[in-house]
Amino acid sequence: MSDSSPKVRVATTSLAGCFGCHMSFLDMDERIVGLLEHVEFSRSPINDIKHCEPCDIGLIEGALCNADNVHVLKEFRDNCKIIIAVGACAINGGVPAMRNHFTLKECLEEAFLDEIGVDNPHIPNDVEIPLLLNKVHPIHEVVKVDYYLPGCPPSADAFLKILTDLLEGREPSLPKEMLHYD
Repeated sequence: MSDSSPKVRVATTSLAGCFGCHMSFLDMDERIVGLLEHVEFSRSPINDIKHCEPCDIGLIEGALCNADNVHVLKEFRDNCKIIIAVGACAINGGVPAMRNHFTLKECLEEAFLDEIGVDNPHIPNDVEIPLLLNKVHPIHEVVKVDYYLPGCPPSADAFLKILTDLLEGREPSLPKEMLHYD
């Protein structure tokens, strides 16, 4: 990676999850400034770009719970040369996939009809609400994933390592101490 090289375009998105992976990414703190010497962010928490434009690297956290998640994921796959599944939700469905032990109908009834303290019990049915999928899916079940960054969330050091490896043209390799699956 030389200073005269064109900047690598990176996009990030959060599907169904807690946004914790993005918070961990931002934990790079001042090291993001060094990264910006070589990276240009497209869609990310750093700006307000709504759609994924052609990029070199797409970082995706979260699982697929609804039709909008699937649309965003496919837009990323169509526009990113490299897709990295970030965190437990993107890799195996994580906490959102806990609902896979029940039917969608059971989940909706529990949340909107039967939960203690529900006033005016009814299941929302508005065209503005994304269509829920019957099951939660990790992203590799819908698109090809190039690399996986495990953790809940992965550490800021792990984000920096995988990006630095790619920026320097190396196959990403995370040392064991940077990998965790909790």
